[in-house]
Amino acid sequence: MTALTLSTAGAATLRADALVVGVAKSGKTLVVAPGAEAVDQAFDGRLAAVLETLGASGAEGEATKLPAPAGLKAPVVLAVGLGAAPEDGEPFKAEALRRAAGTAARTLNGSKKAAFALPIASPEDAAAVAEGALLGAYAFTAYQENGKDAKKPLAEVALLGAKPRDKAFKAAAERAQALAEEINRARDLINMPPNDLTPASFAAAAQTAGKEHGLKVQVLDEKALTKGGYGGILGVGSGSANPPRLVRIAYTHPEAEKTLALVGKGITYDSGGISLKPAGHNETMKCDMSGAAAVFSTVVTAARLGLAVNVTGWLALAENMPSGTAVRPGDVLRMYSGKTVEVLNTDAEGRLVLADALTKASEENPDAIVDVATLTGAMVLALGNRTFGIMANDDDYRTAIHEIADEVGEASWPMPLPADLRKGMDSPTADMANMGERMGGGLVAGLFLQEFVGEGITWAHLDIAGPAFHEGAPYGYTPKGGTGSSVRTLVRLAERTADGEL
Repeated sequence: MTALTLSTAGAATLRADALVVGVAKSGKTLVVAPGAEAVDQAFDGRLAAVLETLGASGAEGEATKLPAPAGLKAPVVLAVGLGAAPEDGEPFKAEALRRAAGTAARTLNGSKKAAFALPIASPEDAAAVAEGALLGAYAFTAYQENGKDAKKPLAEVALLGAKPRDKAFKAAAERAQALAEEINRARDLINMPPNDLTPASFAAAAQTAGKEHGLKVQVLDEKALTKGGYGGILGVGSGSANPPRLVRIAYTHPEAEKTLALVGKGITYDSGGISLKPAGHNETMKCDMSGAAAVFSTVVTAARLGLAVNVTGWLALAENMPSGTAVRPGDVLRMYSGKTVEVLNTDAEGRLVLADALTKASEENPDAIVDVATLTGAMVLALGNRTFGIMANDDDYRTAIHEIADEVGEASWPMPLPADLRKGMDSPTADMANMGERMGGGLVAGLFLQEFVGEGITWAHLDIAGPAFHEGAPYGYTPKGGTGSSVRTLVRLAERTADGEL
């Protein structure tokens, strides 16, 4: 894991492999961002002019390397674009800092130490730069022999302009470190191949983390699930040689006044089952446990930060495979709630495992439940690859989560739960079907889940199918592969719940 330090040294005097500075666009002019004054002075005030000569524009995602002049201890200067310069006196937006720092960290893979002289005027700025750098430095090389052909991530990030003796700056850095490490834990799980990450091995990882961080972990194996009547989870996992699990991982605080329950979809591989996915749609389905990974990492983060709120995570883990024992279209499952569901499409399996977990979570009567899932392709069609959808049975709660996501830099959009779509899930055989109208499929899935939330409990559903797994080229602090989508939103939600704001 990349180390993070707050340095009191000046940009000109700190020894590092590279010195990172920010540049921005002010109209048609390139300007050097605050924090890089000493660097600009070393270039005789011509840093912006030199960068413009090299083609730099200050656009987000841009990175320009140049040799450092005499007067700087670092041999290389890396200028990263921050986008449009803010109005006079206004700070740069946190997400612009986060992305620029991530771009820098990715560019400097293979380096031992980089000094970040980006605009840091507050603890919030320091947190954004730290988060971006630590997330940008991520690399998944566990299955590459000795990391062959892959540069190691940047080993150390030194933030210049932060105040290491200031309690607020120190707390911001510590939070950023814990948050980034847990997001990267989620990324590792998502990127792990499904022959190694099975429901049992995922449950074992939760147990290991529980011992390390003082969390209470309970694992229901296939025998316990059968005895308890968890028909949804058992049905989905029935076709696999790797049996399902339901994991409860709980963090409690002695001064907590509220409890937040988080439920994560954990399909460790989704072939679609008997309703088999076609070629071109199953190669990345190891990522179908991204919701469970996000929930797991959020609970651990809450424990590491010592938040004054109880956070209980439910990981609904199964592998959806076709075989002679697999659930078939037309089968009827009796869910943990007692409700019966006719399975019309075995590839609509996430809602079945979540339904059992939602019912179980509701039994503890938490103040709120939030489920997280790579649930529907329909949500990707609606919102694209970088935005997750939010549905809820409480409009104010949905709005609060949307605002929190925006605050932490995660793109999201509030979605409705139209009552008229519920009729499409009526079944002549069972209480309901697991499919409804094709149009608005993401909303239909949300309506299905709502049926299994306990009466009077505030509930929200995050469909992260788009942003959970990035198949394109890396950008900002977002890598190729698992992203850890929604962890930042869930952690901030837990913090606001602890503060009594929700």
